[in-house]
Amino acid sequence: MEIFELIAESEHEQVVLCQEPSCGYKGIIAIHNTTLGPALGGTRFWNYDSDNEAIIDALRLSRGMTYKAAVAGLNLGGGKSVIIGDNRTTRREMIFRAHGRFVQSLAGRYITAEDVGTSVDDMEYVHMETEHVTGRMGTSGDPSPVTAYGVYQGIKAAAKQKLGSDDLDGVTISVQGVGHVGYFLCKNLASEGAKLIVTDIDEDRVRRVVGEFGARPVDPDEIYDAEAEIYAPSALGATVNDETLERLKVQIIAGAANNVLAEERHGDATHDKGILYAPDYVINAGGLINVYGELNGWTAERSMRKAAEIYETLSQIFQLAEEEGIGTHDAADRLAERRIEQVGVLQRTWV
Repeated sequence: MEIFELIAESEHEQVVLCQEPSCGYKGIIAIHNTTLGPALGGTRFWNYDSDNEAIIDALRLSRGMTYKAAVAGLNLGGGKSVIIGDNRTTRREMIFRAHGRFVQSLAGRYITAEDVGTSVDDMEYVHMETEHVTGRMGTSGDPSPVTAYGVYQGIKAAAKQKLGSDDLDGVTISVQGVGHVGYFLCKNLASEGAKLIVTDIDEDRVRRVVGEFGARPVDPDEIYDAEAEIYAPSALGATVNDETLERLKVQIIAGAANNVLAEERHGDATHDKGILYAPDYVINAGGLINVYGELNGWTAERSMRKAAEIYETLSQIFQLAEEEGIGTHDAADRLAERRIEQVGVLQRTWV
């Protein structure tokens, strides 16, 4: 598909192709929608197989950020950057300073942050060239506890909807991925007495949650066969697919991972199988809330309170899905689109 067809199909406002030959920087900045506010989204550094793959990733991720911010009730639009290259390189300063100059050229329409393949150190280089960057050292700090707390509240909302109670004491939850967010999620779940089944490709991480929270470990591929009420994917995307849906023995899918559904049709498939799916960009919005709090000078406690609202947001989505007879993934999109439309038609007043 031609690039302008891709942009039109996903209804993006702007896509910027950037390069700086002196350091080998090649970047893409995608701005999906700025109706609610400036587009915010992290910078992903990845060795894409092709330029087309990189563009598609930027478009997909930036659109997701629009919907995430809208559903979370934040005055932000959606954007995303990708840098094409080997993220293991040690020659980072000029790459990220070049990136910062292109971010600066957008004059605040886009705000960046760290993402896959980038770090707070990289954002310091970006900050040398622009103020339009978050997630730096000494600012809002590690977003993992806020993200995990929002996911925990979302799991409780899903349990209330599907199991009849949001009390997780004795409820078996299989957690795939126990890195930063997964660890704090396990901590929250264990504090309420949930029974945890965990896996991760990093054995040290697994040993930690087994030792601290009494979790039962399984091999990475065995997590899909685990007997549990709730499956909480908190690492890889696309883990709900044709193969795993035949194996999952759960009533709820609710976790911290992005892009949980391999394809949109798998949202319909979970609905048809009677599995309640908590849309990923709704339940894992705590990280974005943490960044928004940084931009607006919130305390850590205020960010946590805002993340707790994910419970009510998901409850609304579950109710809408039930009333309309649609999948929860469609209901979430409708809620996001409704907020963008309502704000978009407000009359502008002279200031």
